[in-house]
Amino acid sequence: MPNIVNEVKLDFKDVLLRPKRSTLRSRNDVDLYREITFKNSKQTYKGVPVMASNMDTIGTFEMAKVLSKHGLFTTMHKYYTTEEWIKFAEENPDCLKNIAASSGTGKGDFERLSEILKAVTGVNFICLDVANGYSQHFVEYLRQVRAAFPTHTIIAGNVVTGEMVEELILSGADIIKVGIGPGSVCTTRIKTGVGYPQLSAVIECADAAHGLKGHIIADGGCTCPGDVAKAFGAGADFVMAGGMFAGHEQCAGELIERDGKKYKMFYGMSSSVAMEKHSGGVAEYRSSEGKSVEVPFKGDVEVTVKDILGGLRSACTYVGAACLRELPRRATFIRCTQQVNNIYS
Repeated sequence: MPNIVNEVKLDFKDVLLRPKRSTLRSRNDVDLYREITFKNSKQTYKGVPVMASNMDTIGTFEMAKVLSKHGLFTTMHKYYTTEEWIKFAEENPDCLKNIAASSGTGKGDFERLSEILKAVTGVNFICLDVANGYSQHFVEYLRQVRAAFPTHTIIAGNVVTGEMVEELILSGADIIKVGIGPGSVCTTRIKTGVGYPQLSAVIECADAAHGLKGHIIADGGCTCPGDVAKAFGAGADFVMAGGMFAGHEQCAGELIERDGKKYKMFYGMSSSVAMEKHSGGVAEYRSSEGKSVEVPFKGDVEVTVKDILGGLRSACTYVGAACLRELPRRATFIRCTQQVNNIYS
């Protein structure tokens, strides 16, 4: 018999943060940097734990250069060659502490990852990224990578339930990516019917991870700085975004001009566009689980970075959190039926 979970599960759009009395005098008093020591790698990270996704239009070297200046993190897409990595590392050594090398579980992925990490010293993060983190094959691959790179900090995902968060941490991961289907160009929920409302997923997965001294990333579903604040308030240690960083000059992808306006292509990594580009097309046994869109060109990503960080600082002042780590302890969520007045939108 199928099971039905009757408990209400919530998304970012379903809640608001309740303001609380505060001793903070200014947004400038808020410290967004966090220092985190990881369970399995034993390495320590210090930075602003907002991440650019490892999508091939978002996780670019150009993006990393700008984000690193502000203490933010970039998970690089997995399609850069070793030669491109070496060139970037030589020219931008200060960025290496704020980037991760990515890998899937396909044929040749482990060899490609190993080659990059041996050629480029200073990259201490690995991102193991698959759409379905529930497969035993993925768990075994994670164990293989952990055995090969015992002192690297490993990001693994994606999952949305506490028991799988625990499995991945116990198998060697340090940070678990949480999110199935919330992304702006992801159609997994439409094609498969599988998913989990992101706010509830973050709350539940953070609880599971922190019990084992692990950490999580809220991956996907953020449409504005307020959503990023809610994700941190729900217990996320890092927040990863793709769509919020799309459309900038640091993004890869085609720049399109039409009727005097500029656009940039943005697509999901399970879309037909991505699979045509990297795999020669959509395999006969599967369907596309992503879409491609034309995002209005937004110019330099630095403007968006400052908007996100400004919104985060402001959220902290509203709830009385002097630093980002205090935000979950100060956060109270109010369920709502409408967040904003849309009359002039």
